Amino acid sequence: MFKKPGQADALGDLAARYAAAPVDGPAATEPGADRVRGSARRKLWSLGNHAACPVTGVCLRLPELQKLARKAELALDGCSEYEMHIALVSECRRRSPLAEMVQRELDSRYELFISQSLKLKTTEALAKWWDRSCMGMDWAGVFWAVLTHSRCTPELEFAVLGQVHMLQHQVGMAARVDQTRLQTLVQENHKLGDELIHAQQRLQTVAQEQVQRHELHQAELMRLRAELIRAQTDRAQALAELEALKRQTPELPQRQRLLDDNRQLAEHNQQLRRALNLATQATLQAWPAPGAPGATGPVEALDTRPVPRDEGVLIHDRAVLCVGGRTRVIPIYRELIEDKGARFLHHDGGEEDNAGQLGPLLQSADVVICQVGCISHNAYWRVKEHCKRHGKPCLFVETPSRSALERILGSGREPASAALHDAGDDARAEKAH
Repeated sequence: MFKKPGQADALGDLAARYAAAPVDGPAATEPGADRVRGSARRKLWSLGNHAACPVTGVCLRLPELQKLARKAELALDGCSEYEMHIALVSECRRRSPLAEMVQRELDSRYELFISQSLKLKTTEALAKWWDRSCMGMDWAGVFWAVLTHSRCTPELEFAVLGQVHMLQHQVGMAARVDQTRLQTLVQENHKLGDELIHAQQRLQTVAQEQVQRHELHQAELMRLRAELIRAQTDRAQALAELEALKRQTPELPQRQRLLDDNRQLAEHNQQLRRALNLATQATLQAWPAPGAPGATGPVEALDTRPVPRDEGVLIHDRAVLCVGGRTRVIPIYRELIEDKGARFLHHDGGEEDNAGQLGPLLQSADVVICQVGCISHNAYWRVKEHCKRHGKPCLFVETPSRSALERILGSGREPASAALHDAGDDARAEKAH
């Protein structure tokens, strides 16, 4: 290590000057003092003048040195770290109580490395051991064991101290780089910490919103479930009521179908009658007038004289209310009245229809036809009283038939089947009823 080609002379001169440098303290003047004395280990105060500084700086920390200095009763209060370092190095260059304490502390601390170095009997072996170990993680023990070894020559000591000196420079530079990097990392850590806090706050806000939305959804779900249960209950009740009604009126569907068929047949019959009337009018217009040239017998048989107004009841564009009557003749009455251009109204006289509906129907009617044989007493007297009070025409029919209605609508009076409002009519109506 210290005898490389081209560098032996220069290294030898430097080592010679280092070995010839005066050593401060009693160790330099002690009789018989020698740099290498057999197998005895070297002491701290017997090392070179420049060895105390790296030894105290590498092998011990400053608080440990301060602790030893207090035990040695050194007055270092009020000194800076640099001033303490200078004072401690000066004490270690000579055989002082502090130097002896440091010697014992380092021998005790690095006893394992000292034991390993004692196996090395030559300077070359000691130098190789240093070369192999100086780049390790813990080379302070190797450094102390090499410097205090009895075979450590001034040249080896010079080379070792030089390497340690440069290592301290590199460590210092690395420490500065690490410090700068540490400061950068601390700043980044603070920045990331702030971002983490903001992110946590956002996440907490989002979590609270999610909880609120979840509660709203749960409330809405409960409401919908309650509505569903209520709807299912209502449906079940409605189905139960429907089944009960079906059991009470088993013929209801058949009656409904019959009513629908009857209504359709009545509408169809009415259409046919209107078509027949139109065809009759067209036929009358096609034949020549009576007495005209070319007139024939069938035309002479037709009586085209207008019917006087007092020979019948005018119901065109009027509302005709039929009170009472058999169910089977109601469609016939409807057809006959609607063919004359009137609006047909009907009330069964209290048999099935609500009696309270009779009053509004009487109010809206212009002409009233009373079926005296198919009406209740109460309905009969209500019809009679209403027509007298309001002066409405009221025709009483004893026989529920088409011919009877046609006669009363055509003549306005029928001696045996219809009457106006007089005492004889009332008696006949009461008798028929």
